[in-house]
Order: sequence, then structure tokens, then C-alpha cells
Amino acid sequence: MAYAIETKKLTKYYGKARGIVDVDLAVEEGEIFGFIGPNGAGKSTTIRTLLGLIKKSGGSASIFGMDCEKDKVKILSEVGYLPGEVFYYDNMRAIDLLRYSASFFKKDCTARIQELADTLSLDLNKKIEDMSQGNKKKVGIVQGLLHAPRLIILDEPTSGLDPLMQRTFFDLIQRENKRGATVLFSSHILGEVQRICDRVAIIKEGRIVDLRSIDDLRKNSYKKVSFTAEKPVEDFSIAGAAQIAHDGLQTSFLYSGEINALLSELARLPLVDADVSEPELEEIFLHYYEDGEAEK
Repeated sequence: MAYAIETKKLTKYYGKARGIVDVDLAVEEGEIFGFIGPNGAGKSTTIRTLLGLIKKSGGSASIFGMDCEKDKVKILSEVGYLPGEVFYYDNMRAIDLLRYSASFFKKDCTARIQELADTLSLDLNKKIEDMSQGNKKKVGIVQGLLHAPRLIILDEPTSGLDPLMQRTFFDLIQRENKRGATVLFSSHILGEVQRICDRVAIIKEGRIVDLRSIDDLRKNSYKKVSFTAEKPVEDFSIAGAAQIAHDGLQTSFLYSGEINALLSELARLPLVDADVSEPELEEIFLHYYEDGEAEK
């Protein structure tokens, strides 16, 4: 099977410093794939290696079956990329910058540029130096999408956008996906990933620590449990529990394991109230980092 993105033991060191180590990814064509981890975990290093902006130290990386280093030029014609921070020539108007960007592709992007600008409420005749950070990010979005790419790579894409424009942006990306584009969505804001992604890879200290569907991550991995007892039970413990916290008569934790085992353990306690629910993705994510923060 040919994947939109495939890496095998992809590794990058900066001298002796760790970048990423043995990263294995297989992103299917047509999916929106989340790539999450805190700042410094290796998300941007992975993306820059995929785009051929930096050379790998080991392993392999391909996009649409093409080698990310040998076939870099051909790959970039199929990819739209939005970095976390965008920098432009300040004295240019947005339309001039976008026309220049469009000149690298063998297609007329005029109508597409206007359509995207209208969607994002972007004034194309305004100079870059006179724009807010949010409007500069809009220029970056248009630049990344103006050639209707087969693969869209987004690295922390919503920074600088207000909440209303973030909603517009997500709607736009989902429309592009329905058009047939594959999306790699990198973020440390888990609510964003939960909102639009099909599957997610979690990266910690340069290594992939989990890979699963959003539904599986939220519903089948952990339950959020809280209970109130007649007296404090600060010695409570059960195999599969994480992030146990006590607050007076109340105890809360995340639980991964047999639900019958959990209920049997709770039945032994002098309970006043209990609740078992689906955790937020943020709460699940903390489990992967509770043994220490990712390297900065």
C-alpha cells in the first residue's frame, strides 16, 4: 500500500543532541492525521525532515512513494506547508507575494487565491508590514493552499488566529480534506487535534509513544473516575490507575483496565457518590508525560 507519508526509523541528531529517534509513521491518503506533543518533543524536526529542509541522520522518509531527499522538488509541488511562524518581505502587498508564490506552480491560481482570501476575510491589497500577526497567518494559509495540494502539512497552524477565525480555518481544512487532500496536523493543543483528526501519533522526547484513532484514545484507553466516600481513602490504589488525586472525601483518577475489576474495588468502599466518564484528551495526554517533561 502506498501511503501519503511513510517513515521508517526516521532519525535526526543535531550533533550529539537528540532531534527524533526511530520515528515510524504511515499516514494514509485522504485522512487527517494528528501529530501531538509539547514544544521540544520533535514535531517540527519530523516535519522539516519530511520536507527536505534538513537532512536525516538515519532511516527513511517518503511522500506519495517518493523519497523526501532525492525527490524533494517533485514532492514540494504536491505539498502545502504552513509553519508555526511566518515571515515575509514587509514592503510587499499580500497579492504580490501570493502571485509570486503561485508562479512556482504550473497552473493558474488566480481564482483560488481570491476564493481563499474571501473565506479568510483577507485584504489582498494590504502591505505585509501593515498587517496584524493574525492577518500574516492568513497570508500563510493562502500561500500553503493556493495550488490545491494533495498533502497539507500544518505545524502549530492556529497561533495568531482569533477563536472565530480558528473555526473558519478548521472548516476550510475539512473542506480541503473532502476535496481529497491528506492533512498532517501538528499541534500541542489537544482540543484542536481532537476536533478534526482521524488518528493521532503522540511523540515524547523524539520518539513515538503511541499511535491510535482519536475515538480509541478517548473511549477505550482510559476512563475518568471520581468518587466521594464517607471518610477519606488516601490509601486507595488499583492496578491501571494513573494520576490519583485526593481532595478531602473525593478521589479522582484515570483508569485503564477491566471495568469489572474497577467496580469490584469501588464496591468495597463506603461510597456516597461515584462517576465514571470519558476523559478529555488533555487528561489522557498528561499520562504520557507524568514521568517527566519532554526535553526542551
